[in-house]
Amino acid sequence: MDISKARCSGCGQPMEITRLECSDCGVSTVGEFEVPPLARLPAEDQVFVHAFVRHHGSIKKMEKLLGVSYPTVKNRLRAITAELDRSFEVPSANAAILQALAEGEITVNEALEKIS
Repeated sequence: MDISKARCSGCGQPMEITRLECSDCGVSTVGEFEVPPLARLPAEDQVFVHAFVRHHGSIKKMEKLLGVSYPTVKNRLRAITAELDRSFEVPSANAAILQALAEGEITVNEALEKIS
């Protein structure tokens, strides 16, 4: 199952991992578990990344393996990198202040004081 696309069959919202279980002894852990950025990629992109790492980042080997051109491999890498970069975006230190301002919870002057 592609956990990056797992959706609730009842409401369609994304599913979360909340339980891990050992198939040998049955010990389980319940909680909220974050799906790693690579696991959030579609399966075909995960396979591409796996092959790229196995071939030590050689674009020439990827060309031969996939039967595609150098620009095609580079474009695929760029697309995957852009997707992974979204996972590492961190809101700015002022994001909460700007959000409070946008929602009318604080005035412009209060926001300026907090930012300064």
